[in-house]
Amino acid sequence: MRKHQAGGDSIVPKIKRNERIAVLARVLPGHPWQIFTLRHFSELFQASKATVCEDIAMIGEAFRTFHLGDLESVAGAGGGVRFLPKPCPPDSAAFIRDLCDTLSEPDRILAGGYIYRNDILYHPQSIRRIGEILASLFSGERPDFVITVETKGTPVAIMTAFYLGCPVVVARRDSSVTEGPLVSINYVTASSGRIQTMSLSKRAVTKGKRALIVDDFMKGGGTARGMQELLKEFHVETVGTGVVIATREPAEKMVSGYTSLLILDQVDEQNGKIMLSPADRFLDKV
Repeated sequence: MRKHQAGGDSIVPKIKRNERIAVLARVLPGHPWQIFTLRHFSELFQASKATVCEDIAMIGEAFRTFHLGDLESVAGAGGGVRFLPKPCPPDSAAFIRDLCDTLSEPDRILAGGYIYRNDILYHPQSIRRIGEILASLFSGERPDFVITVETKGTPVAIMTAFYLGCPVVVARRDSSVTEGPLVSINYVTASSGRIQTMSLSKRAVTKGKRALIVDDFMKGGGTARGMQELLKEFHVETVGTGVVIATREPAEKMVSGYTSLLILDQVDEQNGKIMLSPADRFLDKV
């Protein structure tokens, strides 16, 4: 808080409304789902709670008008206000369509029928939008944490968790002494049929929590199934599975009820074509 010295006394200048609104518009979206009490902002701005409520109402109206999210009042002793990310459906659909076009570029084809995606998965602005959209599809489930398997799924999981207001847990393919005691399972990959190992620190989660599985890519669903089985060892409920890209085939995955942003039909290495499309939920929003 700014202070000026006048005659030896410390004086706190009055905070102007435009300053209060600037701070509120920065702090609240920076902490999705976190409840801030009116008292917190009242003391910060040295203003009455009624004044803070008026500021919040103005910001909330602007957020809704420009589809930037919403501010929700929470009643009760621990109540206050919190920011809820709510991406505009047409904007999300347009982003998914552009993402599809970008990932369909022929020069992205790698040997073995893979698609180069690192420039998307590790680009802050792209992964922010992806995380926000995935989070909006599962916000009603209110997971206690997001889980993924190292490594490419990690950026997606981090940004999804940010917009859900919860932490991230990363399952490891190899054990590490920094993780402490581990719980490990063997699982079968649907694509190759190979047996692999997945591990999670005993300190990572606690019994009775709710988890959202997030990954960057799904073909047969073996990895997601492995995470489900691993979570069962901790008596944790899986509330959903979200991925950036899912292949159309095989139609029968090893997990049910998954949600993807993009659908991959085929990678034609010989003719240099990638057949990729937005998931059905985004087709009628553009």
